[in-house]
Amino acid sequence: MLLLGGRLKRAPPQKILCGFCAMMGKLQSKLRHSTYKYSRPDAIREERIQTTAFHEYSPAHVDTVSVVAALNSDLCVSGGKDKTVVAYNWKTGNVVKRFKGHEREITKIACIHTTNQFFSASRDRMVMMWDLHGSSQPRQQFSGHAMVVTGVAVSPDSSQLCTGSRDNTLLLWDVGTGQCVERASVSRNLVTHLCWVPREPYVLQTSEDKTIRLWDSRGLQVAHIFPTKQHIQTYCVVSEDGHKCISCSNGFGGEGCEATLWDLRQTRNRICEYKGHFQTVASCVFLPRTLALMPVIATSSHDCKVKIWNQDTGACLFTLSLDGSGPLTSLAVGDTTSLLCASFSRGIHLLRVDRSQGLELREVAAF
Repeated sequence: MLLLGGRLKRAPPQKILCGFCAMMGKLQSKLRHSTYKYSRPDAIREERIQTTAFHEYSPAHVDTVSVVAALNSDLCVSGGKDKTVVAYNWKTGNVVKRFKGHEREITKIACIHTTNQFFSASRDRMVMMWDLHGSSQPRQQFSGHAMVVTGVAVSPDSSQLCTGSRDNTLLLWDVGTGQCVERASVSRNLVTHLCWVPREPYVLQTSEDKTIRLWDSRGLQVAHIFPTKQHIQTYCVVSEDGHKCISCSNGFGGEGCEATLWDLRQTRNRICEYKGHFQTVASCVFLPRTLALMPVIATSSHDCKVKIWNQDTGACLFTLSLDGSGPLTSLAVGDTTSLLCASFSRGIHLLRVDRSQGLELREVAAF
């Protein structure tokens, strides 16, 4: 069932008793009333009112959250304008650990998913490596960019790190030694995001020059340039099998504001476009295949909306409006049914995919 024009509208929350107190602050449970419209198979539009429990967890940050990434099925790592990297248990609502070392806003996070280690990039031109169970000091520091670091990706074997910046350069690092082993520069290549292709030596990169590049880490050379888009490319993500990738476009008033699916194999053609946002699309994810009969993806945008799409047809299956959140800055898969969405004004939103009446997305907590 396709649910069109889905928009969740908040009513004033009603406080109810909750006896649980989180370790880092009190958990508040509220009843949230929301409405959404959908189309039945017989084309009759209906509106339903639903009441769901909503939890206000202890906040992870005291300012805008720029990025969130999943470390494992319980923990996420986030960063923002408060210059702090935070490991957070989003299932219990507790801060696990705070990491301080950057002097300016955190811009990117990259996790090594089989370990408890992760990397943070910042406007202070530094990249730092952290260990969840180590000290509060960075395990390794990577200094070499002349401007804000806007891309960080770790190799599948965790031995190499690729970083990118608005200084038009990509740097390849040895994680163990912290030494830069390769350097590449392309004129006007203001990097916006990096993503390492699973099980391959390739790194995908988006840029403000409206270009998507595929780099070969063996020598750090451009292996392929995808057809130039009409707008700045803000983000990219690669499917788990390494066969496809998605890039996101900036824009305003519905001009641009799309996500694009590309083939990463021999043809490397554009497969599909996802249009429906009205402002810059800041992030996107491939959703677990267990969620629906067809492959699905999700996007988040500066228009305060998260959308779920049919990957193959480009049809929008559901739209969740996070009113009052400000621009949505980052999106990550938490587990098989949960998404984590960072925002400008309201911290991180925990979203849950509900399949009881089609494919729906609901906000269940914020922190």
